[in-house]
Amino acid sequence: MKVRKAVITAAGWGTRFLPITKAHPKEMLPLVTKPLIQYSVEEAINSGIEQIVVITAQGKRAIEDYFDRSFELEHFLEQKGETNLLKEMRELSSLADICYIRQKEQLGLGHAILTAKGIVGKEPFAVLLPDDIIDSKVPVLKQMIEVYEQYKTSVVAVERIASQDTVKYGIIEPKKVSGHIYQVLSLIEKPKPAQAPSNLGVVGKYILTPQIFDALEVTPPGKNQEIQLTDALQLLLKQQTIYAYEFEGVRYDTGTPLGWLKATLAFALRHPDIGQELKEYLHQLI
Repeated sequence: MKVRKAVITAAGWGTRFLPITKAHPKEMLPLVTKPLIQYSVEEAINSGIEQIVVITAQGKRAIEDYFDRSFELEHFLEQKGETNLLKEMRELSSLADICYIRQKEQLGLGHAILTAKGIVGKEPFAVLLPDDIIDSKVPVLKQMIEVYEQYKTSVVAVERIASQDTVKYGIIEPKKVSGHIYQVLSLIEKPKPAQAPSNLGVVGKYILTPQIFDALEVTPPGKNQEIQLTDALQLLLKQQTIYAYEFEGVRYDTGTPLGWLKATLAFALRHPDIGQELKEYLHQLI
């Protein structure tokens, strides 16, 4: 069955960006000229996804407003003769078929995904975390869908990480299959370096079969008393083979202030309107 739907999780507190995230969704922080979440939406669209489910929470209304039409703004731009901006605003509101579900309690990534069960139904689906922005020639999700179409089972994106960073990731025990593809023998959530089975950490892109919902429903709270997707995937391994894909591209963790700044600089330096001037300014600072 084709992967037609994607779940984008945007319900977290964004505590690492406090105090701004007290009143402003982290997913709406700008990465040059677009909010972080738009990169995930565009990646899904460019990978062939037909419907997007965004998991939000209280205080995240700005996300819905952003992707909605604003007739007053369009009228204002039309009156001013701002035809290019008007075209951009209309294209933004018609990017994709997007629906929204509120996660009423922040009980972890696994719980957030479980809230989408009724809309996803009994078909494979993608999951994207807006924190992980990956700069690549081919969208990483599209790369992963090609792996899914080959094996017809769940696929997780992985990246080689420093040993001291295993406490920040779900870590896989891998068995190499071919090229960038591994069979996942086991997973463990945020292990200490000595307990980590490899240096391949799971990052925020997944292709999941609908059986993950059954696993999530019986997954007990794990780290931080949250329902961890990593723990549910470990349960799912009892029913099906899971593969890991070591993607091609450069990942930026925009879920941290430093990671967000690095991504902003990298993307801004390539921007046709401001890149050269920014480069000259940075030389002055150095």
